[in-house]
Amino acid sequence: MTTTPVLPASTHVGAVHLNVRDLNGTAAFYATLLGLSATTRTDSVTLAAHGTPLLHLHAAPELPAPAPSRPGLYHTAFLLPTRADLGRWLAHAAQLGLRIGSGDHLVSEAFYLSDPEGNGIEVYADRPRDTWTWRDGQVQMDTKAVDAAAVLMAAGIDPATLDGAVAFTAPQGTTVGHVHLKVGSAAQAARWYADTLGLDVVADLGSAAFLSWGGYHHHVGLNEWHSAGQPAPSTPAAGLGGVTFHTPDLGTLRTHLAGRADVQDAGDHLTLSDPWGNRVTVAQR
Repeated sequence: MTTTPVLPASTHVGAVHLNVRDLNGTAAFYATLLGLSATTRTDSVTLAAHGTPLLHLHAAPELPAPAPSRPGLYHTAFLLPTRADLGRWLAHAAQLGLRIGSGDHLVSEAFYLSDPEGNGIEVYADRPRDTWTWRDGQVQMDTKAVDAAAVLMAAGIDPATLDGAVAFTAPQGTTVGHVHLKVGSAAQAARWYADTLGLDVVADLGSAAFLSWGGYHHHVGLNEWHSAGQPAPSTPAAGLGGVTFHTPDLGTLRTHLAGRADVQDAGDHLTLSDPWGNRVTVAQR
């Protein structure tokens, strides 16, 4: 499915905002997990890789934890530049004693865990784009077991002993590669993101959909696995505060959304919410 090109093909994910109950503890977790630098303000912490903000954590000690069925964040996916970088991170995670899952998605190799407040995390590296398979505008993805030993060996690390492991700092070029959201209807959500932001639906699994700009395997994942039939939440909770996308030009999107009462236009960025209350900001930079 191809939609009107309302945003340039180079549009991509920026930073994710999380409302957290334990600001200091959650910030320390992400800084240690991903080797990020932290900038602390009165009631927020920004976590960055080489000056690029990836996460904005906002103190919300008064909010309840979100129910598993609540629409919101499924995971924030941190993209490392190379397979060797992923191997270095995997050894680091093993040394931290973390319990992680994995998925070889054909287009990428990924590892999964949650932060102390239950927010999902993916850490992954892409396979070269020329190895991805496309059929009729759909990218072929799957979920197989990752060859963790091979990932470690790509970094020169012994899988049996972890000899060769070094202290991990997020490498230059680390980004939020995609965000995966929980919604009440994957099909309805896919239509909304395609119609509103001009994303292409590049994989449709029925209960999940994956969308992107510019032929990426996905910038946005949507699923209803735990949240099918749920409406937008009526009360606040900890968890996702919003997602930012960066684009070189807002002009066409601004025209596309003209007249919509739900759009806030701040000049250099536009903000609105999807039908499940997930806040989306598209910023020009």
